[in-house]
Amino acid sequence: MALRTRSTPPQAGKSRKDRNRAPDFERNRIAVVMIRLARVGARKQPYYRIVAIEKDRARNGRSIEVVGTYNPRTSPATVDLKHDRIAYWRSVGAQFSTIVEKLVTKNPAPAAVPEPTVVAAPVAVAAPAVVAEPAVAEPVEA
Repeated sequence: MALRTRSTPPQAGKSRKDRNRAPDFERNRIAVVMIRLARVGARKQPYYRIVAIEKDRARNGRSIEVVGTYNPRTSPATVDLKHDRIAYWRSVGAQFSTIVEKLVTKNPAPAAVPEPTVVAAPVAVAAPAVVAEPAVAEPVEA
């Protein structure tokens, strides 16, 4: 019976668990975050999620967060955005893809409508009526 040999020789000073880990330079790198489209629709029925994702991940790879949706099949196309989350990701350095940049500029965040302040006219308040209590005679001590 022939002995099986390893296809790769064991690496000096590394355990089996360490050989399967990502190298330190890959683990400690700073990821560039993009806000881009990820397709989720069926064949010939495109539907997209707008996601925050690392730049080097696949188109439909694991995303960090879903920040909106885009349906080009409706007339007009439906765009639903979480503007507060998009603003957060932009503030920490995320970059837009070209298509997402166009979608965000065409669908800006709704302007905050200040609540109307109602100034009430001064109302005359009547003073509470004073009710006289009947006098009670105290018992006299003899």
